Amino acid sequence: MVQDWPDCGYFRFAWHRDTFLWARAARHAARNVARDPAMMSTWLQCEGTWFVGVDALPSDSDGSINGVPLAGPVADRIGPRTDLHPAQLSITYPGYPRPRKGESEAGFRYRRNRDAAHMDGLLGEGMPKRRFLRERHDWILGLPLSEASAGASPLVVWDGSHHILQAALQKGLGDRPGAEWPDVDITDIYQAARKEVFETCRRRPLFTRPGEAVLLNPFLLHGVAPWQAGATASQDGRMVAYFRPESLMGEEVWLSQK
Repeated sequence: MVQDWPDCGYFRFAWHRDTFLWARAARHAARNVARDPAMMSTWLQCEGTWFVGVDALPSDSDGSINGVPLAGPVADRIGPRTDLHPAQLSITYPGYPRPRKGESEAGFRYRRNRDAAHMDGLLGEGMPKRRFLRERHDWILGLPLSEASAGASPLVVWDGSHHILQAALQKGLGDRPGAEWPDVDITDIYQAARKEVFETCRRRPLFTRPGEAVLLNPFLLHGVAPWQAGATASQDGRMVAYFRPESLMGEEVWLSQK
């Protein structure tokens, strides 16, 4: 368990050689993934402006990739893990966002105007879409792999939003057995909390470079900003690897964590 989260809800890690070596190895693997026709067919969305890449990087269960360990200050903070899924490879390209296939007009407006802000694990199902807590994460770790300018679709967070979302989930789920949580419709509670976040929390783009990292509280509202005019990146686009392990804590401990 990551403890002593700052009030903003995330840690920023300055450049470190071990983190950079991992990012360099991951970038080499990421290029092969992003150019693979089968991967492109599956993951290239938003009219070619976003490679979603869930579990697409061939990282090992301890976070290493091609023999290069996930090490340095961020690894010290999260502690050793041997249960990590392959990392997500999220790549944005100039022009992001464009409408995603099957996305409603309202959904696209939210992506464009609100950075598709979300809390991980709250999955939308059905029409109209309803939200359910299908996944509980210990944290979200973002590791940039490619060089890009600050306006090239950076990760965006809302400072302190984890307090609001955690309280909302405690209200909606706290009196129910943990086994029932995935079946509880929390759409209205979540939308009200998200509205409060937009009204009261500061939106903050987190520009990072290879060798740096960000670690997010699992309740933190976050998203991806549109690609700004004049922003630049290599042909690789804006590459970021994400780990979001399933929580090792029991439901009640997870929901009440500090």
